[in-house]
Amino acid sequence: MINRNRQGGKIGVISLGCPKNLVDTEKMLGRFFEAGYTLTPDPEEADLLVVNTCGFIADAEAESRQTILEMAAIKSRRPGVRLAVTGCLAQRYGRLLKEQIPAIDLLLGTHDTAAQPRQLVAPPAHGRPVPILNPLNKPLEDAPRVLTTPSHTAYLKVAEGCNNPCSFCIIPQLRGPFRSRPVDELVAEAGALVKGGVLELNLVSQDTSLYGRDLTPRSSLLSLLAALENIESLQWIRLLYLYPTLVNDALLDHINQSQKVLPYLDIPLQHSHSAVLARMKRAERGTDIRQLVQRIRSRVPKGAIRSTFIVGFPGETEKEFNDLYDFINEFRLDHVGVFTYSDEVGSGAQQLPDKIAPEIAAERRGRIYELQQGISQENLEAQVGSTLPVLVEHSVKGEPWDYLGRTPWQAPDVDGHVRLQGKNLAIGTIVTARVLQATPYDLLATT
Repeated sequence: MINRNRQGGKIGVISLGCPKNLVDTEKMLGRFFEAGYTLTPDPEEADLLVVNTCGFIADAEAESRQTILEMAAIKSRRPGVRLAVTGCLAQRYGRLLKEQIPAIDLLLGTHDTAAQPRQLVAPPAHGRPVPILNPLNKPLEDAPRVLTTPSHTAYLKVAEGCNNPCSFCIIPQLRGPFRSRPVDELVAEAGALVKGGVLELNLVSQDTSLYGRDLTPRSSLLSLLAALENIESLQWIRLLYLYPTLVNDALLDHINQSQKVLPYLDIPLQHSHSAVLARMKRAERGTDIRQLVQRIRSRVPKGAIRSTFIVGFPGETEKEFNDLYDFINEFRLDHVGVFTYSDEVGSGAQQLPDKIAPEIAAERRGRIYELQQGISQENLEAQVGSTLPVLVEHSVKGEPWDYLGRTPWQAPDVDGHVRLQGKNLAIGTIVTARVLQATPYDLLATT
């Protein structure tokens, strides 16, 4: 229960990065609400500014730093305002970040503590170092959540940290080893979300397919899904961030038979060429990747596959890139994201020779996106004339279409939409719509 009766001020929070970070932000907001703070969407009105940062790749770090500087500029115009920086960037650089941006009053890493609100709202420590709480402590558990997503959809963070040794990634250094949350704890949180109106849960972690294997007694993703499916009013369960080697036939069969687990698999494959995958220190090889996609298509025939790939990885030859291009052209995935490789300080790949020129990596990224745009258009055109369930997201004014929604094959924020014609549709409900037309990323439909 959130106690709103304590004395507090106004807090302005900016959350950057992935949905996992967003869940941390929502629980952080719960802590502040307990402390009597109210949320303001206008940072110019805030007594306390908090930037929950992402430091996963160079672009994310640049965005985080720019946002901190923008909030520092607001602070400079309003004496008495405090600036806190939380999350991965604070964890990664610690006091060095304070030295680079002196306006920061407090740094908090990727953890939770009961003292967090007190630390953030305490008077500035004149003449003392900026406090930095111990890293990799207890994750944000047992905190009330203040949803920042639409009330009908939410992310459920099932674990913290990562065990995979991918050479391009520093997440294990920032978030620690993989730690599953207990099933009963997740079911309780999910039940509370559903009671508040959520009908779609998107399960997230660094490696959702590993869920439960570290618990005592040992559990599994299948056990968690079975427990969540028993929540009566929960209608859609979506799986995000599945590591390829752990997507087995039992999981695929469960997805195919379930009335609630959506036939949507988000599996970051990263590449298709065995030599590149080996340099990335991924467990699978090119043959494994191809066999996995074939198994998914066989066991979940109505399923959609989303994946992400890295181009321009150190040593990536034109032949290796063409292998990836041909893979995408052959297997025609439903949703594809492409990143150009960037050196991350402290990662194994930073030490690899034969770096690819940025302009070559960017050109390769453009070629993949151009290819995928045509594939996406063809995949969506195949839906014209069919009827599909659509989750109504929000109304649209001044457009020929009345609403925007999503099918089970479209995840929030990262995939396309359904532009929907209909009258008096309730936001946050699932309706049946007939597809009239397709664009490269969206469907046009009517109820």
